[in-house]
Amino acid sequence: MNTLKSLLLAALVTVSLTGPALAQQKSDPDNPEANATWQQMRSVMFQDRAITTPADAVLTLEAPERAQDAAIVPISIRTHVEQRPDRYIERVYLMIDNNPSPMGATFHFAPTSGRADIETRVRIDAYTHVRAIAEMNTGELYMATRFVKASGGCSAPPGKDMSAAMASLGKMRFRVEGEVEPGKPALAQLMISHPNNSGLVMDQLTRMYTPAYFVRRIQVSYAGEPVLSADVDFSISENPNFRFYFVPTGEGELKAEVIDTNDLRFETVVKVGAGT
Repeated sequence: MNTLKSLLLAALVTVSLTGPALAQQKSDPDNPEANATWQQMRSVMFQDRAITTPADAVLTLEAPERAQDAAIVPISIRTHVEQRPDRYIERVYLMIDNNPSPMGATFHFAPTSGRADIETRVRIDAYTHVRAIAEMNTGELYMATRFVKASGGCSAPPGKDMSAAMASLGKMRFRVEGEVEPGKPALAQLMISHPNNSGLVMDQLTRMYTPAYFVRRIQVSYAGEPVLSADVDFSISENPNFRFYFVPTGEGELKAEVIDTNDLRFETVVKVGAGT
């Protein structure tokens, strides 16, 4: 994304944070194109480029129709395109139209990621369309949408008090699921202990808002080569959790680096080999 586009997107996010008409507008469940925030985001991000939807041959989006907890809404993006050097999914954008910050995450994939799937948990502030937009390395765009009934997730109180959250800040659990087979995509899970404060939660004692403080960048590599990177914001739930794929080729280290909005950096490593 170039500098001008970044500035325009930042301006749009600022408007959504301060303009209830955009952030809290009602959405028509049957008309994903009608949302004004989406139309502005689309114009800034993609200009007049065509977006294919529905895009079931490329990706699907799984989300509950009605969330049990608006602060922890499970999202699964499944892709159906083989990651090859000549043609692969380069980015997946996760957008939540009616959240205060609509751009929830941008995931960057390498051909060596095997599959450009991602699972995570998000906050949802109002009934909204959730969008997953895949951008191919060749420039095509494909979009899947789901309408989710949930509200109040961005201003919901945290699951534990701040002192407890800060005591475990940056601790991570990183694992590879199942037995590793060289050359075949393997599923990994990264769990990060972080309050991911949205800045929209009022302390009931002080009547002040807890400052925004969240994970903003994630980078994963295997044997020194990039697998996945992500630019994320507070739409990702407290204690961020991600499941994704990589392709092991033998003995090597799967490494995760995390940076938050205070520029604190955290790292963790999993040794990968046959039978891991």
